[in-house]
Amino acid sequence: MIYLNFTDLNEETQERLLANSKEEVKEKYGKDIIDYATKHNTNLDKMLDEEALRNLYSYSYVFNI
Repeated sequence: MIYLNFTDLNEETQERLLANSKEEVKEKYGKDIIDYATKHNTNLDKMLDEEALRNLYSYSYVFNI
C-alpha cells in the first residue's frame, strides 16, 4: 500500500485541491472565520488559506493504478 500526503502531489493538483478545500472551508466555517478575523483584526484571506491547508491534511487520498 502506498501512503501519500498533500506535498507528494504535483503542483497543479495541489492548487486544484487547495482551491476546493478553500471553498469547503468557506461553506462550513465562513461566518465563524469572518467574525474571528473582524474581532481580532487579522487578515481574512490568510486565515482562509491556513484553514484550507489544515483541511487538506485531513483528506484521504485514493489512487487507481
